[in-house]
Amino acid sequence: MSSVAVVVFPGTNCEHDVVGAYAELGVTARLVHHGESELGAVDAVVIPGGFSYGDYLRPGAIARFAPAMGAVMDAARRGVPILGICNGFQVLCEAGLLPGALQKNAGLSFLCEHVEVEVASVESVLTQKMRAHERLSLPINHFEGNFTADDDTLRRLEESGRVVLRYVANPNGSAHDIAGIADASGRVVGLMPHPERAGGGYGLAEPAGRLLAGLLG
Repeated sequence: MSSVAVVVFPGTNCEHDVVGAYAELGVTARLVHHGESELGAVDAVVIPGGFSYGDYLRPGAIARFAPAMGAVMDAARRGVPILGICNGFQVLCEAGLLPGALQKNAGLSFLCEHVEVEVASVESVLTQKMRAHERLSLPINHFEGNFTADDDTLRRLEESGRVVLRYVANPNGSAHDIAGIADASGRVVGLMPHPERAGGGYGLAEPAGRLLAGLLG
């Protein structure tokens, strides 16, 4: 049976949603405390949403220094699939595993709603089971989800197919309507929407389940 490590920082609040979603997929997910320096034998790592360390300084800025992040960095170097959801996406950017940054939403409003996103690339561990241009409805819950990067970085993301999800109607001002990106290997992915919550408490919705299943090949 596949195994997923779910990294938990002080202020993380979506870890049990992730564990429940993967349980529905027949996958064992184990919580990893931020103070642990080893992940154990796992097939993938998820950094869930929330407000790690209260979002002090800026989201993800403190979490990147946690001992568990050393283990996540090592796992990334070994090619273990890594997924950051919402605050997890912010943490991966702060840690340098993904380019760019997440700034305050355009309009300076906290957003809590369902949005439609389109699969922009299937060349990543997250989207490999999806169809190109497939659309799905996913919840968002964030104040700082406005993806930004310099022009050269945005050009390289687009040219290399590393924009994996794009908003159909941009809710937060993200550059190029970006909702999710991958690293150059396609094995480290961050996205702001929450596929693990797409069922609204009534089980893991399809196609969000297929999205999460992609992480394990």
